[in-house]
Amino acid sequence: MPNTVLLELNRRSTSSPTPTTTLTPNPNSTPTPTPTSTPPLFPFQTLDAYRFARELAVRVHSARIADPELRDQATRAAKSAFLNLCEGLPDDRAAMRRKYFLASDGSLHEVVGAVDLACAIGAVGTDAAAEIQALAVRLRAMLRGLLRGARSV
Repeated sequence: MPNTVLLELNRRSTSSPTPTTTLTPNPNSTPTPTPTSTPPLFPFQTLDAYRFARELAVRVHSARIADPELRDQATRAAKSAFLNLCEGLPDDRAAMRRKYFLASDGSLHEVVGAVDLACAIGAVGTDAAAEIQALAVRLRAMLRGLLRGARSV
């Protein structure tokens, strides 16, 4: 399963971008939207950890866990893992990076537990659970690496 997740992530990142809208300055009027091929990104948005955390949140949401409590818990935890990572990545202060990465790591483990229990009680399919697990394992390794790096910043 992990290989299909990686292939899909690679396919998504290399596929042709969808047109978006950016604002072009016009000195005579208010800004007008102009179509471009790629939106401007923050540097942290290009990192693998960001992409994996975002994909994890998408997969948990789209898994449509049948149990309402576990669905709520898993989706909130996945969003929290992603958003804490987003807060920590651009921060230059080692203590704050560590705080956000630890929070993201804790939420990641909560996602894994909620999805595992949902699979055990038949509230989510085994394929969806396995894909989420594979993403979580990779993201955990990335978070642990970021935590090690946060000590030396």
